[in-house]
Amino acid sequence: MSVIQSIHINPVAEKHDLPTSLILLLATGAGLSVASLYYSQPMLGVLGADIHASDRMIGLVPTLTQLGYAFGIMLLAPLGDRYDRRSIILIKAALLSLALLFSGLAPNISLLLAASLMIGLMATMAQDIVPAAATLAPDAQRGKIVGTVMTGLLLGILLSRVVSGLGAAQFGWRMVYIVAAISVAMIAVVAWRGLPRFKPTTQLGYGALLGSMVELWRRHPTLRQAALAQGLLAVGFSAFWSTLAVMLHAEPFHLGSAAAGAFGLAGAAGAMAAPLAGRLSDRSGPELVTRLGAGLAAISFAVMWLAPLMPPHLQLALIVASTIGFDFGVQATLVAHQTLVFGIDPGSRSRLNALLFTGMFIGMASGAALGSLVLAQWGWPGVVTLATLSSLAALAVRMRKDRHA
Repeated sequence: MSVIQSIHINPVAEKHDLPTSLILLLATGAGLSVASLYYSQPMLGVLGADIHASDRMIGLVPTLTQLGYAFGIMLLAPLGDRYDRRSIILIKAALLSLALLFSGLAPNISLLLAASLMIGLMATMAQDIVPAAATLAPDAQRGKIVGTVMTGLLLGILLSRVVSGLGAAQFGWRMVYIVAAISVAMIAVVAWRGLPRFKPTTQLGYGALLGSMVELWRRHPTLRQAALAQGLLAVGFSAFWSTLAVMLHAEPFHLGSAAAGAFGLAGAAGAMAAPLAGRLSDRSGPELVTRLGAGLAAISFAVMWLAPLMPPHLQLALIVASTIGFDFGVQATLVAHQTLVFGIDPGSRSRLNALLFTGMFIGMASGAALGSLVLAQWGWPGVVTLATLSSLAALAVRMRKDRHA
């Protein structure tokens, strides 16, 4: 029996330090699963031409993937409290690998769209891994370990577009999906050998399990506060990223999509923020980190008001620095919120995580819609104002004194 397999998950027993190999497995699994959501985006042009699909139909590939992920969070992620999370992770990894393989072999757009929806549903494996990490972690190290796993998840988001873009250019889009399928299958094998079993924390039926999420929402003000604050931060975050390419294409920059994509490298700051935020949460409390993170996001958005006063090259430098700042703040706040939420009720971590991310996804969708409207009406200064105000609202929510039920 391996060192990892020898870990016995007992909620009341004293927990010891986790093996580095187990933490690496969880971080890698989270990163590879969530990366599956984004592989298609840089390949849509060549993909559509190759299978003779219209722009409208090919645009449904990332749409269905994201919709599948949103539905999966609400309908599948709560199952982690009812069944062994190890089994759920293994099943999702196997199905995700098959969905990626089918995408790579799809002869037409209809089968590719079906596979894309399945990719989104099964990529919620990441939202089973994060609560698993929180359950395995000793209380004194929960923030650090969750932060490390979130680093893997954020790096998966950051690097997926780069890898798929380069891979499609060199080897074709089908090979990107096939290699992705193999990588997830390999994670499934390692998880089968190395991931410990988890004892279910409830015996509720599926309908009652979903219904209990309403009661959890009503019972825990800390959860509502976390979901609201993270959702408000997501509004500004999404408004910025959904309008960046349009802004860079206009006066005075006249830059293409490649320049907007290069801004994604600032996401590395978010990946760096996760373990730092986790350690600070363990040492000084997650409430402080949420306030620092929201405050940093608000300041970073606000300084972009100065951009029109500068020459174009300094404007770009300021926007890059601000992007690093707000991304760091948003991701640090997310890790701290997860640390808070996972400490509410150890037996409901999967459902609590699903509710937190539902709040964040609502904010992301709202931010994308509002960002486009504001950009059309008031231009880039309007987007900056929206992002600043939403971040200040998140800070105001976090400054309210927590009321524990």
